Amino acid sequence: MHCTCVRQSDLPHLSALFADVLYHPDRTAPFYRHPHRDLASYRAAADEIQMTAERRADLIAALRIQNPESASLERLAQPGTVAVVTGQQVGLFSGPAYTIYKALHAARLAAWLTDAGIAAVPVFWLATEDHDFAEVNHAWVFNSEHQPAKVEMARSAGAQPVGDVVLAEPPIDELRAAMLGLPFSEEAAQLAAETYRAGSTMGRSFGELLRRLLAGFDILQVDPMLPAFRRLAAPAMRTAVEAAPELTAQVLARNGELTRAGYHAQVHLEDGTSLFFLLEDGQRLTLRRRQREYARNGRRFTSEELMDRADALSPNALLRPVVQDSILPSVAAIVGPAEMAYLAQSEVAYRAILGRMPVAVPRSGFTILDARSHRQMERYGLCLADFFHGEETLRARLSAKLIPPSLAEAMRETTAQVDEAAGRLRRELGAFDPTLAAALERSLRKINYQFGKVEGKAAREALRRDARATQDARSLYGLVYPEGHLQERLYSILPFVARHGLDLVGKIYEAIQLDCPDHGVLVI
Repeated sequence: MHCTCVRQSDLPHLSALFADVLYHPDRTAPFYRHPHRDLASYRAAADEIQMTAERRADLIAALRIQNPESASLERLAQPGTVAVVTGQQVGLFSGPAYTIYKALHAARLAAWLTDAGIAAVPVFWLATEDHDFAEVNHAWVFNSEHQPAKVEMARSAGAQPVGDVVLAEPPIDELRAAMLGLPFSEEAAQLAAETYRAGSTMGRSFGELLRRLLAGFDILQVDPMLPAFRRLAAPAMRTAVEAAPELTAQVLARNGELTRAGYHAQVHLEDGTSLFFLLEDGQRLTLRRRQREYARNGRRFTSEELMDRADALSPNALLRPVVQDSILPSVAAIVGPAEMAYLAQSEVAYRAILGRMPVAVPRSGFTILDARSHRQMERYGLCLADFFHGEETLRARLSAKLIPPSLAEAMRETTAQVDEAAGRLRRELGAFDPTLAAALERSLRKINYQFGKVEGKAAREALRRDARATQDARSLYGLVYPEGHLQERLYSILPFVARHGLDLVGKIYEAIQLDCPDHGVLVI
């Protein structure tokens, strides 16, 4: 196993905000409470946490509902222990692979902080409250030829929180067929079958799969839909309802600050946008705010009524991390690009509601290659950036590598000789008659165009003769940049487990470098 690094600013679609957080943190410092690469920042964030013994005991009691007794649970029960928190929407078959990378990063950072004298445990927040079922009802996997396949649960869940969606017929057979030919496909499919069972819920199944995959890292889980956690969240929700007009104005002002700094506001907000939803009759209902009143389909609620029902309120994307960290003694949050942008907006709510904020830490990211795919990339002289222009462009690059060296040399020599002769002729014609020199330029463009066509035809013929190269291009693209996405953002972790075995997770953990902001290319 070995890992090389690629600057994340060289990856496609990276926001200016996230790039600056990674490589120019001084530029984004006004939008976060603490820098993320300094032990002193973690100490400062830890010192800001004031958790009473009663509040900590209530937290431990809530965690015991869904977590087995463990060393992490025992440590968190001790005064002064802090949490390194991460989380993800509860999706089918783990959701994107970066879900696992976030959890492992949290475990790695918690271990490092503990060694540095800040007792810390990793915690995973199961985002069971979200109600966009279409985002989480599917998973992408690949087979032995790295061809992407989408497995999906087709039913609609309406506005129901996705964590409560009951699984009727989890697509286990489809998953098994889609991973056909991978060495450990049966073990991976069996793991999915044992955790995503008919009659279970999406939230419970997702949590069970993560617990099985991450068994060696003692990561505590939080399901915010559990009544015990809703009660713990209620004080922060009451404060948010009471201060909603002021909070909204402060977030809108922050959005303007971000825009003027050359960044973007991740969450669109208007003056009437509610910072929370109402949980009622199994649904997560959107509210609309007008001053201190809220409306839903003709029904009206005063702020006081909602404050009395605080444990039935669900935070929106901007308020959610604040509520999370009101429950947990969070010293750090492991987040992706979108979440990092949320936090730049949420910082004003942290100040108003908690008076503190954890260190926002960009998550680790990886592109995982098997040894054979790595050799193919070396054979063709490919790097990660070569995949970002589409499969056709990749095929053209591979085809160019297949032209016989003698033919390629003859083409280069001919082109050079024509350029040299044309240069002499251009000088002579320029002295004799400039209009003839202009005519020569037009002719040379046509000649160069024809040379390019011949070279392209030779490349395509080489590719046609080498069917293996066509197959290699298809396989490599399907693995490295499937469907035009980084693999970590599309594929579930399960096909990688099916390729490399269950010990893959430990190898990813070892590859995480806390002091490196780059994207890792991990060869296993």
